[in-house]
Amino acid sequence: MTIQQIEENIIEDFSSMDDWMDKYAMLIDLGNSLEPLDEKYKTPDNLIEGCQSRVWLQADYKDGNVVFKGESDAVIVKGLVSLLIQVLSGHTPDEILNADLSFIDKIGLKEHLSPTRSNGLLSMVKQMRLYAMAYKAKENE
Repeated sequence: MTIQQIEENIIEDFSSMDDWMDKYAMLIDLGNSLEPLDEKYKTPDNLIEGCQSRVWLQADYKDGNVVFKGESDAVIVKGLVSLLIQVLSGHTPDEILNADLSFIDKIGLKEHLSPTRSNGLLSMVKQMRLYAMAYKAKENE
């Protein structure tokens, strides 16, 4: 499935709910379904700068695709990590770098997250793109 198709599915899932409490519950469920990150990856190097809560993000390069794993110590933020992993993990560096991630605006995350969570979300996206850039540079060596 393409990144755009995954985004469309997420938009559809979120737009089926009118109440933001239901959407927060869905984010929490997504976070709870996230596979726990191995303790060996919970290092200062994998900690995302700019997040109020602690967020770890691990990226590996397998068969031309970037595979992300992550975790947070805050339930809603863990749901945001899960959403981003669902959208970006398993795609090529170019696909990740070219993704517009319009689902963030279309499901209303920007206006319903606190400013600190919103900044944290942007920091996670930035870090995932930095990993993609690094793996793309390695590809071109």
